[in-house]
Amino acid sequence: MKKFVMAALGGTVAGVIATTQIAAPLLAQESAKTENVYEQLDLFGDIFERIRAQYVEDVDSSELIEAAINGMLTSLDPHSSYLSPKDAAKMREQTRGEFGGLGIEVTQEDGFVKVVSPMDGTPAFEAGIEAGDFITHVNGESLLGLVLDDAVEMMRGPVGSEIVITVVREGEQEPFDVSIIRDTIQLTAVRARTEGNTAVLRLTTFNEQTYPKMKEGLEAQIEAAGGIDAINGIVLDLRNNPGGLLNQAIAVSDAFLEEGEIVSTRGRTLEDGDRVNATPGDLSMGKPIVVLINGGSASASEIVAGALQDHRRAIVIGTKSFGKGSVQTVMPLRGNGAMRLTTARYYTPSGRSIQALGVSPDIVVAQPSAKPEEDEADTPARKRRSEADLRGSLNNDSLTDDQIKQIEEDRAKAEKAAELREEDYQLAYAIDILKGLSALGPKN
Repeated sequence: MKKFVMAALGGTVAGVIATTQIAAPLLAQESAKTENVYEQLDLFGDIFERIRAQYVEDVDSSELIEAAINGMLTSLDPHSSYLSPKDAAKMREQTRGEFGGLGIEVTQEDGFVKVVSPMDGTPAFEAGIEAGDFITHVNGESLLGLVLDDAVEMMRGPVGSEIVITVVREGEQEPFDVSIIRDTIQLTAVRARTEGNTAVLRLTTFNEQTYPKMKEGLEAQIEAAGGIDAINGIVLDLRNNPGGLLNQAIAVSDAFLEEGEIVSTRGRTLEDGDRVNATPGDLSMGKPIVVLINGGSASASEIVAGALQDHRRAIVIGTKSFGKGSVQTVMPLRGNGAMRLTTARYYTPSGRSIQALGVSPDIVVAQPSAKPEEDEADTPARKRRSEADLRGSLNNDSLTDDQIKQIEEDRAKAEKAAELREEDYQLAYAIDILKGLSALGPKN
């Protein structure tokens, strides 16, 4: 017994000695790192003073420092950046839903400006700018080599003024110019309508208006239809929605979930992580949901699509989303500026990260490219004859007049839905899925 105790004590003492021997080099390394940081800061100061004293032209010291700060942040990832007081004010305007510009969300990829998505009803959208387009020039000036904020600044200008941007698009052999008239962008966060028996909620962005407007729009469609029983399901259209406020993405997801995790975030340390769960209550009262996404669906849109998909609360259709799975925190700085810093990654309820991978739809449905209009003279409309068109055909004696009328009304609705395929194939596909689920009837 004594030997055992002594062995244990010996092990403890040896452990203490070993820990001390390991800790000393670690402390020395940390001290060396600190000294190296101070040396680098001294180097920065030397370069700053030499530029001020010897550069060929006078330079503004504050602009130099801002450029250095922005360079430091943009070297981290495409979404971290410095916001000057002017840019910080514009960002606050965007979260409220009104600002000036072209109406596109952009990022930077390999030094090029890439369109994440055009926003519905904006000048860029009307001009035909598409998600995935690369903008190489503004009014003939190259954007290559500029930081993203400087490139965005070149695209800004007075409302009503014209801008010509040069676009490189996959599938097009040559770059082409697009002329756009700048305008005040007033984002309508949510558009609600009913197609047949399906409520369609089009979410264009996630700003302070998104959840309340979505709730208001859905309730209005249900009331107009004559109650929730008259609705066969909901299409949540998140195509070309570049994202926005995290709390709004959580609120929209929670609106259709009764329980379970919505999203988790993981930062550099365990303390930086967070996990958000749904609260009881479903705005749709259990009605089936289809979520529409495409390559312009990013960030907050991917949180919603991922949460509803993981909980099997919705069928996700369309094409792979953008793949922005990081969280940015905006930190106010002295002088009314701000810093946008990537502080965490977010994960869907199943624990998957969407970063760079995006949300994969359950059913891949691409939007067909627009077909050139055909000459009506070359394609005359011809009605196909049926039994009812034949002279002397027998009447259907198994149905009442009311039943025949109902069949004709249902057929008219189906033909109207078919017309939607020409206008928006993906949306028509989503509505067809809900129609099919409704035909199956409720689960036992």
